[in-house]
Amino acid sequence: MKKHAWIGLAVAVLVLSAAGFWGYQRWSGQNRAPRNDLLAIMPAEASAVLFADLDELRHAPFTALLCRWAPQPQADPDYSQFVKDTGFDYERDLDRLAVAIIKRGQNSTLFAIANGKFDRQKISSYATKSGTVARTSEHEIFSVPVTGSPKKIAFTFLRNDQVALTDDVDLTIFSSARKEDEDKRAWRSRFERLAGSPVFAVIRQDASAGAALTAQAPGGLRSPQLSSLLDQLQWITLAGKPENDHLRVVAEGECTSESTARQLVDMMNGVVIFAQAGLNDPKTRQQLDPATRRAYLELLKNTEVSKIDRGDTNSVRIVFEITAEFLEAASHASPAAPEPAPGKTPPGKSATSKKGHI
Repeated sequence: MKKHAWIGLAVAVLVLSAAGFWGYQRWSGQNRAPRNDLLAIMPAEASAVLFADLDELRHAPFTALLCRWAPQPQADPDYSQFVKDTGFDYERDLDRLAVAIIKRGQNSTLFAIANGKFDRQKISSYATKSGTVARTSEHEIFSVPVTGSPKKIAFTFLRNDQVALTDDVDLTIFSSARKEDEDKRAWRSRFERLAGSPVFAVIRQDASAGAALTAQAPGGLRSPQLSSLLDQLQWITLAGKPENDHLRVVAEGECTSESTARQLVDMMNGVVIFAQAGLNDPKTRQQLDPATRRAYLELLKNTEVSKIDRGDTNSVRIVFEITAEFLEAASHASPAAPEPAPGKTPPGKSATSKKGHI
């Protein structure tokens, strides 16, 4: 295995955990109702739904660790002016958010429901000045332009503490989102399965996960067989749950074929073993910082891959933990050295030597 391959795997895992860091929650009956309220409005034709309980996350110890590790964004003058005009700052005032992504041919539409502390008068005044407003028998629908884009955002207050918004041409999608059908029940069953995580993503597959992996993975990690197996998954979920100083991340792929699930389990276990072997290679020990290497090995050691029989479907589940030590090591990790350009010989190697396999 090439050296950059296992490093690429570690980077891929880090990206996955960064997406899942929002997954902290001490689940209780008190916050179940607002959560279900938002998820119940998600449209059944969605390709993916993302949910975050930001109110809970603000008090999560691991979130504080991750925020210290992550790059700090620069102040945006336009956003600062927006906060001044509306009194709304998402870091402080946004409590819960559910977002549906709807694919329509080559285009995608976003539909979201947000709960938070909104100054309705200030926000309405801001939207009226910068856009337009249309009144129906039930709602005021505001339409405001998106900076740097020909698109507009349409939104309406469902309550003083709840807003529906979309980048569709209007909010007609909102009425269809409330309809109950078989697709809606399929989404709800998976939301209920993730009830212990306040932030998660549920993706309904359209045979594109494998192609996406092939396009994004480093050369040494590209596998047509893995790509083909991933394309057979009907649903993919990702959730995380910080507990004190570590983050438990659970990724799951769901399919109807027991054979496909079994092959995926075998292949993912093989990837973990292959990555461990790469980290234990003598050359790697010399080139990689010891603390970084130990953190990657600890992550792989705690990774569990299993198959779950759900009756009508089979699931492949991958569970791993991100620790504060891993975040610290990853922040100091050196990027993988680029492979030499064709026709050039790496220093210290002869022109006839084989290309760096372990």
